[in-house]
Amino acid sequence: MREFIRLALRPDVFRRALAYGLVVGAILIAINHADFLLAGDVDARRVIKLVLTPFVPFCVSTLSSVGALRSVS
Repeated sequence: MREFIRLALRPDVFRRALAYGLVVGAILIAINHADFLLAGDVDARRVIKLVLTPFVPFCVSTLSSVGALRSVS
């Protein structure tokens, strides 16, 4: 677990995951929530979903990068 955290917090891994999280997260938000946002139908529950959406691609990118780094070493 310590090695996973060390690799996940490497600056290159973290920056890449953050970039993917923001770009892919924005696309997912547009696909899944644009109609509600445009209609102004935003409640606390939807805000939570909007905030959490970018974490999915962030986690996928982090897991993938750490897995790749582990397989090389």
